[in-house]
Amino acid sequence: MLKMNGPFRIDNLRRHSSATVETLRTAVVAGVTATADPHRKNFYDLEAGDSIFYIHLTRTGIVLFLACWRKEAAHQVIPCEVPLSEEVTYC
Repeated sequence: MLKMNGPFRIDNLRRHSSATVETLRTAVVAGVTATADPHRKNFYDLEAGDSIFYIHLTRTGIVLFLACWRKEAAHQVIPCEVPLSEEVTYC
């Protein structure tokens, strides 16, 4: 569980929409399920609603927002017949 109290900053490194950043902020303030990246220190997957956020939490408490995707997209198996040019929904 990751929960941040008091003021904190989110650096939106990939220019996600303001609504997506606000969803991340709301989740972190309320408390969100966090899974540590086993290969990178202080990197986490956060599960919020139907989205997964990938962040890095700096020593100074800044949240570096790196990526976001829908849970169902992560669990989908894409058949070989689907052309690669088909659009996938991201946050």
